[in-house]
Amino acid sequence: MKKAIRKVYDNLTLAAKIRLSYLFILIPFGILLLFASYNLWESNKQYDDMIQSAVVASDFSLDFKKDFDYETYLLIVESKPAEQSELDHLLNDANRIVTRLEKLTNTDLNETELSSVKKYLINLESYKLRIIANLKEGDKYEENMEIWENDVQVVTELLQDSMYHYQYYEIVDLQKTSEVYQETYLKMIQVIITIAVIIGILVFFLSYYIPLSITRPILKLSKVTEQVAKGDLTVRSDIKSGVEVLVLSNSLNTMVDKINELLEQVKEEQIHLRKAEFEILQAQINPHFLYNTLDTIVWLAEAGDQKKVVSMVGSLSEFFRTSLSKGEDIVSIKSELLHVRSYLEIQQVRYQDILQYELQVPENLEPYRIPKISIQPIVENALYHGIKNKRGVGKITIGGAMKADYLLLWVKDDGIGFTQERLSQIRARIHDRKATGKENYGLYNVNERIRLNFGEAYGVSIESVYTEYTIVSVKLPYLRA
Repeated sequence: MKKAIRKVYDNLTLAAKIRLSYLFILIPFGILLLFASYNLWESNKQYDDMIQSAVVASDFSLDFKKDFDYETYLLIVESKPAEQSELDHLLNDANRIVTRLEKLTNTDLNETELSSVKKYLINLESYKLRIIANLKEGDKYEENMEIWENDVQVVTELLQDSMYHYQYYEIVDLQKTSEVYQETYLKMIQVIITIAVIIGILVFFLSYYIPLSITRPILKLSKVTEQVAKGDLTVRSDIKSGVEVLVLSNSLNTMVDKINELLEQVKEEQIHLRKAEFEILQAQINPHFLYNTLDTIVWLAEAGDQKKVVSMVGSLSEFFRTSLSKGEDIVSIKSELLHVRSYLEIQQVRYQDILQYELQVPENLEPYRIPKISIQPIVENALYHGIKNKRGVGKITIGGAMKADYLLLWVKDDGIGFTQERLSQIRARIHDRKATGKENYGLYNVNERIRLNFGEAYGVSIESVYTEYTIVSVKLPYLRA
């Protein structure tokens, strides 16, 4: 039996062992708490009722007999009219106190005394009414004096005695209750001492056995973690005992494997990032764009428009200069806007009949950083997929704003826009990390480079209404040079 219990205990989880130890400690505490709470509640309730009863009884005027007898005499000799007499007030106060005491008392003797007091008050009320009736009738002075001497004074004396008896019994009960309290406290102290000894023995046993059952495998595990902390990712834990420690051991092995996977993933992402940057740079040296630009320059030169030739050559030079950006991967928004402006100046010469543009980015955004060549691909999409597919003149607007936790740049065009079905496809394409092919690759490339540089919280989003507009937004962190 003992071996079976030991085996079950060894197979328990550490949390179960700790809970079991707490249970062994809490059960005696629970019994003690219930025992003490019940006894204290019962005793306290009785004691409070008695105290309250005594307090209420003390409200009964000790001068009730003297006051009532005197007020009755004044009424009889007609020193006070019945309307000004204090008799009603004295009787009402006395009845109110007796009613409260009836709710609080729980002894037969006191209930008997209160019953007598109520009868006396009823009698006094009847005597008062008889006297008032005699006064109204007249010539009943002798009869009223007889009522006062033989009835009123006798009954007030009896009533006063009953209240004294009531208070005496309450004091006796309080003394008895105090003695019961003392006995209860002594019993509680004995129980507390007994339970304290039991708990002390349990704590001593549990504080020795439970730590011993878990320290050995943890020490073995700590040696493995030390090796991992030193950078040795080839080490593995081989602990086979202890439920939690076994889980921790397996988790450590899984974590080490995951770290290895993450290291490989970081290497791949860095390669991917460099590839994306290289591809976006290659896109700027698009032979079609360069050919068309040079062809436009030749056409302007043949037409003799020297100013536009100079302007286009300058814009083309600025375009490639900012594309290279001295080998930097992250540039200022100001530099990025110069790159976009150069591109738009070149394209406006080619598409002057259909293209208008406006830069509305606040100057306070210019010092912040952005991956280079992030806005130009979006502008290029706006031109070729928005403006060119619309009949008539179209406008591209580039704006920006500072938000609470991030800054926002956007490119808006009033071109043909996209249907909801097509918009859903583009959104999915932008965030598809396994994307291949050239369709919407510019937006995907920009989003991927921002994500790899700044994290998942940042990137590209798109909104569009067919035949009305398209807005591509770029969410960036606050990053200065």
